[in-house]
Amino acid sequence: MDLVLKLREARRMRGLTQRDVARMSGVGEKTISSFETGERIGSLKLKQLERLLAAYGLTPADFFGSTIEKNMAPWELDDTQMAIARLMDELHTLPQPLQSKLVEKFRLMVETVTDVHGDAYRAASPAGTAPAVNATRSKLSA
Repeated sequence: MDLVLKLREARRMRGLTQRDVARMSGVGEKTISSFETGERIGSLKLKQLERLLAAYGLTPADFFGSTIEKNMAPWELDDTQMAIARLMDELHTLPQPLQSKLVEKFRLMVETVTDVHGDAYRAASPAGTAPAVNATRSKLSA
């Protein structure tokens, strides 16, 4: 989801006006407007984003995570993508040692499926699932 859209929708979801957010965050009302229209999104500073997110009651993890996108635009993700996003969100809530163990087990499962089914499995995958598996594999091997 586009950063400009996400900023605007995060504000709207909280029922806030740009003026409300300006008062709460210390970021100018015209500046907020220019970020939400995309006019000055390239000049958005990290500190400004942090202040805006605080006004919206969001952490950076919330804002950049997939859960908020589901709330803002549930039509953008199919069921498989949503299931993967939910699993990833839940994984991030677990202690780091447990996360590492689960990621390693998942990596092994993906390798096993690939070894057993090879390219035939990828070719038969429903639309949208192979890219998700490949993206997950890339993240896990990084």
